[in-house]
Amino acid sequence: METTKIETWNRPNNIPEFKVDPIVVLLLSFVTCGLYLIYWNMKVAEVINAVTNKELISTPIAVFSGCCLPVNLYFYYVLGKEGMPSVYKITGEIEKDQSTLLIVLGLFFPFAAAMIVQGDINRLYN
Repeated sequence: METTKIETWNRPNNIPEFKVDPIVVLLLSFVTCGLYLIYWNMKVAEVINAVTNKELISTPIAVFSGCCLPVNLYFYYVLGKEGMPSVYKITGEIEKDQSTLLIVLGLFFPFAAAMIVQGDINRLYN
């Protein structure tokens, strides 16, 4: 009898699995009035820290970014400036700075910024 085993040997640095459909991020964020984004920020911080091999975003910053607007903008700035280029490097895409886009969306539509980041993170697991 064979058992199906998830292969993790090909993932660099044993990146934690956090693959969620971006539409689910939008719906859960809307239904929970943004509380899901606090959990989402913590999980994304874990993934980004594993990808960059350093603590780029600490857990308290991730928690407070779901509650406080200036910290939210800092979270998206660091994510777009240093975190996402590392993800693009691993996935073989062109490295680009998305910090301005994520800051503007994080200010007015944080759900949309979360959807963009989640879509890019999902490419790590393909």
